[in-house]
Amino acid sequence: MRRLITGSAALVAALALAGPAGAIVYGAPDGNGHPSTGALLAPQAYSDGTWVTCSGTLIAPRVFLTAAHCDWGLARMAVTFDSHYDAATGTEHWGTWYADPAYNQAQSDPHDIAVVVLDKAVRGITPARLPTAGSLGKLPKSQKFTSAGYGAQSVTIDHGPTFHYEDTRFVGVGTLNSINPGWLRISMNPATGDAGTCYGDSGGPNFLGAGSSETTIVAATTITGDFMCRATNVVYRLDTASARSFLKQFVTLP
Repeated sequence: MRRLITGSAALVAALALAGPAGAIVYGAPDGNGHPSTGALLAPQAYSDGTWVTCSGTLIAPRVFLTAAHCDWGLARMAVTFDSHYDAATGTEHWGTWYADPAYNQAQSDPHDIAVVVLDKAVRGITPARLPTAGSLGKLPKSQKFTSAGYGAQSVTIDHGPTFHYEDTRFVGVGTLNSINPGWLRISMNPATGDAGTCYGDSGGPNFLGAGSSETTIVAATTITGDFMCRATNVVYRLDTASARSFLKQFVTLP
C-alpha cells in the first residue's frame, strides 16, 4: 500500500481510491535484521516531516524492487536502506525509475511491479533472492511469511483515522490465507497472533518463512489490504510468468 494521507480527510480519500495500502503493524523495529529492505523516498517531506512513500528490496547490487503504483511521475528517484531515515544525516541512493508498462490497477493481473536501477552498486548489503518459476503455487496453509517495510506502525481513531509514520523499518510475521494465480493473501490479524503491512509498505518484501525457517527469498511484494490494516496483506507473487517477464530485463532469474 502506498503512503496514505493522515487525519479526518484520510477516510474519504481512501474509500474513494479503494486501492493500494502499506506499513508493518503489530510488528517490531527491525534494526539490522533485513538490510536488503529499503525505502522509496518522496521528492519532498510530508506534512508530518517524514519522507518514506513506499518500501522495496535490493535484489541485485544496482536493482531496487518496488511497486508500480508508487510512481511519482519522475524519472529519477531516491532510495535509502537506513533502518531509520533522517533527512539530515541519512544515506540516499539515486537511480532511474522503470515500471512495467502494462501496469493497470483494474486488471486481474495489474502488473504492479517496478524497479529503480541505481546509479551505483550498493556496498555492504547482500541482495535478497527471487523465487523460482511457479514455486509458490502449492504452499501449505501453515506457511509463514516475514514482512518488512517502512509504512505506518499504528492507527488511531479520533475524528477520523490517523496513520502514524516514523521512517523506520519494521518487521512482522503473518500466516498464509490463500493462493491465487497472481497473488498470495497473508493473515495479519492480531487476534490470531499475526502481524502485517499498512500504508507505506507497498512494494516491500514478504520473505518466505519466519524465525529459524526464514529465507532471503522475496516471495511477493506488498500491494494492498484492508483499509484499517487489521486483516489481510495482499501481495504480488514474484514466481509468475508476468512478474518474471518484467524482472528478467534487470536481473538474472533463478
